[in-house]
Amino acid sequence: MSFQLHKLYYGDYGESKNGAADISTQQTNKAEWPLWEVFIRSKQGLDHKHVGSLHAADAAMAIENARDVYTRRMEGVSIWVVESKHIHASNPDEAEALYDPANDKAYRHPTFYDLPDEVKYM
Repeated sequence: MSFQLHKLYYGDYGESKNGAADISTQQTNKAEWPLWEVFIRSKQGLDHKHVGSLHAADAAMAIENARDVYTRRMEGVSIWVVESKHIHASNPDEAEALYDPANDKAYRHPTFYDLPDEVKYM
């Protein structure tokens, strides 16, 4: 009796029959890695921007994979990863009801204030 053992390390996908990496999304394994959303803060920017998604076993692996995939040319200075199941968003179909009350609050937009000439860049 002969067994062939092939050990995969994280990041490895194995080989398909044609020699190419097998990265198919259809998995028979029930223990699928969770999906993570990746946000990168660039050197020029002050805020993090969503750059994509990836699968990883945990947050540390997600950060390492995000670094490898999304910051190949040293674009970023900070990486955030958030498990997709923890992101909640408003429904675009309900946007009118959600944002309509803000139009009644004129004080949120200080367009009626006169600024002195000494105040610059405001």
